[in-house]
Amino acid sequence: MNNFKHLRILFLCIFCSTAQAQSPLRLKLTEVARGYTSPIGICSPSDGTHRLFVMEQGGNVKIINNGQKIAIPFLNISSLLDGLNVAYSEKGLLGMAFHPNYKNNGLFYLYYSAKTTQSGMDHESRVSEFKVSSDPNIADIKSERIVLIIPQPESNHNGGQMAFGHDGYLYIGLGDGGGGGDQHGINGNGQDLNTLLGKIIRIDVNTTTGYKIPTDNPYVNSKTIQPEIWASGLRNPWRFSFDRATQKLFCGDVGQNKYEEINIIEKGKNYGWRLMEGNHCFDPTNDCNPSKYVAPIAEYDHDEGISVIGGFVYRGLEFPSLHGYYIFGDWQGVLWYLHQNEKTKAWERGPIFTEKENNAISGKINSFGEDEKGNIYIVTQKLFGPKSPTGIIYKIGY
Repeated sequence: MNNFKHLRILFLCIFCSTAQAQSPLRLKLTEVARGYTSPIGICSPSDGTHRLFVMEQGGNVKIINNGQKIAIPFLNISSLLDGLNVAYSEKGLLGMAFHPNYKNNGLFYLYYSAKTTQSGMDHESRVSEFKVSSDPNIADIKSERIVLIIPQPESNHNGGQMAFGHDGYLYIGLGDGGGGGDQHGINGNGQDLNTLLGKIIRIDVNTTTGYKIPTDNPYVNSKTIQPEIWASGLRNPWRFSFDRATQKLFCGDVGQNKYEEINIIEKGKNYGWRLMEGNHCFDPTNDCNPSKYVAPIAEYDHDEGISVIGGFVYRGLEFPSLHGYYIFGDWQGVLWYLHQNEKTKAWERGPIFTEKENNAISGKINSFGEDEKGNIYIVTQKLFGPKSPTGIIYKIGY
């Protein structure tokens, strides 16, 4: 997932940065549950049960029901995964999304890393459909229907975020194929429209075999471009989400050496990687003219963090004054917000202070999540590694 950036230990003055121009947003973090092994995401079906489903990198999906952890996993796909290095890995169970009609059809989708037999590939990423069993808290692993397979040349930059849009289609984030600097082809996979790597794709899963291409995808009529592509020029989109009110797609794209960025993803747009890193030329030997690419709505450099973790725009009913604030963070444990200036329309960034620590939490931020009511959660773990049982889930509020 590239949140660990080649195991580099950077000694960053992330708590004393003077780059923040906006006032701090003071929030409270309420612990919901702990004891998860490398939790990498949390989501909730719109089925009226208000359950939270926690994904663990090693293959378990676990349920929190009315604040109580259910001991038996909803699903365990560890037997389907490619091996995880005990010290560090960007593989594993990386994404989950419930079908918009889950309440009636019981279908959900997982993105995970599987073994491959393809020569020259490290592994393959799979998007698979599963179905709940007659027990609403247990899924049927035998119901797996493989929807999509993406060969992966390297072990890292696998993306994995999935979400259904208001249009009913499934959006999937794919990293650039891994390694450093997207050294794939002439301008990298991010710029190559003949590969799904380095893209956000959009597919219709409402079929019994494979998937369909939505008729309004930007390249649906092209004979030379992959028709699944919705947007290009991404390095490793680690967590994106739809704003419930505006349907805008906010995406945190992890940077290479200097800059982390937040983008609003739009149909057919190119976000610049590997020619651009944020607002800056990364590969000046090629065409890195910034005017050709969509600029991020926000960026920060590595004096403030190391790997951006995309979040959510708050639209819940519990804290009305938070409406319109995009809450996100950095893997190092730093929290920020973006809020759009009504006059200039620019997205302005400010720090989030909590009762734990100013502009930080104790531990690593792996992901954010949202429940059925629009509340936002932070998925963390205290100690490094894909098999560390130190995961804690927090709810954001006042």
